[in-house]
Amino acid sequence: MTFEDDELYRDITGFAQDTPTWVQHTAEVWTEAGILVFGALFVALWWRSRRDGPRAFAIAALAPVATAVAYVCSELLKSVFDEERPCRSVTGAVPSLAECPPTGDWSFPSNHATIAGASAVALFLVRRTLIRLAAPLALLMAFSRVFVGVHHPHDVVAGLLLGAVVAATTVRLCTRPATRLAEAMRASSAPVVRRLSGPGPNAATAAASAPSHRRR
Repeated sequence: MTFEDDELYRDITGFAQDTPTWVQHTAEVWTEAGILVFGALFVALWWRSRRDGPRAFAIAALAPVATAVAYVCSELLKSVFDEERPCRSVTGAVPSLAECPPTGDWSFPSNHATIAGASAVALFLVRRTLIRLAAPLALLMAFSRVFVGVHHPHDVVAGLLLGAVVAATTVRLCTRPATRLAEAMRASSAPVVRRLSGPGPNAATAAASAPSHRRR
């Protein structure tokens, strides 16, 4: 941790203390609830991808898996670096808006920022236009961890980069086997499996083009 990083932390948390109460409360809610927003996006894309090709469906199914892998990597790094939270270690800083995590819940890298970075990249790989939504949400979530006082600035930067790299790598390495699995699921005779994987584009097209029989 550098002197400049401490100064930036003090500047951000000092600014946070000067913001209106509703801004502070919103930041405290968002810093935790943002994960639920990304989760909801994953579910929505999985459901929509059930009528896409097997590769597109596989990538949508891999998105939350890649994010989970990034989280595990972040936890492993935390156990290596053992960096104290800034709400205890930075002298001269104002009290944090959020409760300072206990000693042993280390600071580097930020798990929340890692999940945010991984989610943004995974959502981009599923549907490229989503980067316009996912990237600002990820940056806002990462910034909120410093804003509420529980992370150093370098914690969230490292978390975003770690999440992005791990998610992209995981999706790239697993897309081919996941696509084969998706094809096998759609060929399964088990109704539950077929419902999870969806009918695919061919079945959807056939259903749409089938002639309707009306009573005369």
